[in-house]
Amino acid sequence: MRISGGPAAILALATGFAVGATAASASPDAASLLLAVSDPVGTLWVNAIRMTVIPLVVSLLITGIAGMRDLGSVGRLGIRALLLFVGLLAGIALFTALVAPPIYERLTVDAASAAALRERVAGGTTTVPPLPGFSAWLTSLVPVNPLAAAVDGAMLPLIVFTVAFALAISRLAEETRGAVLGVFQATGDAMLVLVRAVLWASPLGIFALAVSLGAKLGVSGAGAIGFYLATHVALLVAAILLLYPVAVVLGRVSPRVFARAALPPQAVAMGTRSSLAALPAMLDSAEQALGLPRDVSGFVIPLSASVFRLNLAVSWIVGGLFIAKLYGVPFGFQSLATFYIAAVVMSFSVPGIPSGSLFIIAPLFPTVGLPVEGVGILIALDAVPDIFKTTLNVTGHMTVASVLGRSPEAKR
Repeated sequence: MRISGGPAAILALATGFAVGATAASASPDAASLLLAVSDPVGTLWVNAIRMTVIPLVVSLLITGIAGMRDLGSVGRLGIRALLLFVGLLAGIALFTALVAPPIYERLTVDAASAAALRERVAGGTTTVPPLPGFSAWLTSLVPVNPLAAAVDGAMLPLIVFTVAFALAISRLAEETRGAVLGVFQATGDAMLVLVRAVLWASPLGIFALAVSLGAKLGVSGAGAIGFYLATHVALLVAAILLLYPVAVVLGRVSPRVFARAALPPQAVAMGTRSSLAALPAMLDSAEQALGLPRDVSGFVIPLSASVFRLNLAVSWIVGGLFIAKLYGVPFGFQSLATFYIAAVVMSFSVPGIPSGSLFIIAPLFPTVGLPVEGVGILIALDAVPDIFKTTLNVTGHMTVASVLGRSPEAKR
């Protein structure tokens, strides 16, 4: 399977956003009319992608792991993946910690304007819902009901069960194992055909989503809000660009090949703002454009998409700096170090809820003197940065696949 139309999807994204923003600026009625059409079309396309994710991931994991001759390579590949996750998080967080503070030294917020901004933007979004502690998160990794985990879209517990199930299949007699693997192999092949049909319509789906986003956001944004959005997006884009030499050097792939492989999933990520929705495109690009074995990409990419959120290495530090300026709170080395360590260590426990990473960071705010109400402001302003956060995450997943695809375990 080969996904075409990466540039067409990017064009659809830009054109759709322009159409939506123009309509929002011209007339609220025109924006409402556009939303009445674009919202259902975009939602249908995203739902069509999401319906393929669970069966595709499960079938690829089972055939990949149970079909490996050396099962020890699964564990070694997983350890290498986790080490690479931590290394990339630490590197991008260090880049942000060095670059962002001098930029935010230039931001000056008038006290009266800051008070009005806090009142207008935070609205009713400052309530932080209760989140499970570490022990609850740890115990949830082993699902009581794997089918319920699949229904809820709880990818990490589902992957834990699927890996255990695949290892159990590998211990069956050869004849029985072959029969079971044949079923999942056929399921995976059928899902890839379905994914190809859905992604064929990606320019239309992305255009509809972009129209909705443009109509809702318009072209507004000035002062402190504009500064935050512009610098946040710029740093996220810089982090995306930094991943290319990592993939090229450690993954031993040409810049052109990696760029072409990353473009289709990046386009889906920007349109849907969902790493999960981009997962089929990532799997396809890893196999077709990067030439990675299906069993390797089918293990590494779902694992990466479930636990690896590289955007936190940028967004948490930038968010802390912005809220500190907005409330007139000093944000020195100790605060910066706290957010740096949190971005590396706590990123693996982010729940799969909208703006989940911002809820997770809320307890850190009081420890460095920031009001927890600032989380509500970051959530309210998250729509635009979230496009680039998701794109950074997806590029990180593709980088990890590129690097690990050249490891000894992948070549087995």
